[in-house]
Amino acid sequence: MAIIEADGLKKTYSSKSGPVHALDGMNLSVPQGTVKALLGPNGAGKTTVVKILTTLIQPTAGTAHIDGIDVMQDPKAARRIIGVSGQYSAVDENLTGFENLEMVGRLYHLGAVTARRRAQELIDQFELTEAGNRPVKGFSGGMRRRIDLAGALVINPKILFLDEPTTGLDPRSRLSLWGIIKDLVKDGTTLLLTTQYLEEADQLSDDIAVIDGGKAIAEGTADQLKAQIGGHRVVVSLVDAAHAGAAREILGRHGSGHPAIGDDGRSIEVAVDEGPRALQYILSELGEAGIELHDAGMRRPSLDDVFLKLTGRRAEDNDEAAAQKEPAA
Repeated sequence: MAIIEADGLKKTYSSKSGPVHALDGMNLSVPQGTVKALLGPNGAGKTTVVKILTTLIQPTAGTAHIDGIDVMQDPKAARRIIGVSGQYSAVDENLTGFENLEMVGRLYHLGAVTARRRAQELIDQFELTEAGNRPVKGFSGGMRRRIDLAGALVINPKILFLDEPTTGLDPRSRLSLWGIIKDLVKDGTTLLLTTQYLEEADQLSDDIAVIDGGKAIAEGTADQLKAQIGGHRVVVSLVDAAHAGAAREILGRHGSGHPAIGDDGRSIEVAVDEGPRALQYILSELGEAGIELHDAGMRRPSLDDVFLKLTGRRAEDNDEAAAQKEPAA
């Protein structure tokens, strides 16, 4: 049974150049106790969806329900069962980590004793004991995100919204936060996660909705989405970029699509129907042509391949125009 439902959500903003359609008929359904990832580039509409579902903004059209509650008609009831962690840490830099969490508890009317107890539980859970009594302004980016995420969990929410929770973090901090998120969902919390990181969606979600142009253009598990484009990818890395044209022609003869040359001018990739056989033929012809290789191999499709197939661009291609498409509330 779906605990988060959105039907035909639209959000239009006015600008000097005309209307901007941040959402254009977005549909969404998230079963209880699952993790749903909204995957797409900046400006795709991911944050706008979260803002509507968490009662921060009103849609231009459409409906949204959380656990049967109409978020437009009864926002107070919706807020009692949700936790939210946005793209930027919503913490007071002059307070300690503990004081920030205690303050959140008091804002939820937990009472002084309960708020302090819950703050300490979260400090321990997020392994911030040593930093809990230091002002947040001295925290690293990863520690700030952990405190912010802890704040979203003060009331043990039934539904958790994480809007690009690891943006700007270094790889080690990102992996640490992934571990915390995985532990949280084991307890049955329903999670809606927005991300532009393909690996993040692959690692954390039960189901993925690919977002582009303000609506979902494909949905399924990571494996289901990858299966839509099937086959394998043969990838070669050349010693001399001057041979790229000839190598691309060889890969094209054995591929099921147009070979793509990487930004370095040396790596070439092509989709193939029968990976092992195609790789064998490609290596043989490259050898006969005297084209030397640094490396060669075969891989299965990635979520990036899925996004490229669906939209004509890669998920990380976040140009300035796309970034400006999703205005602040």
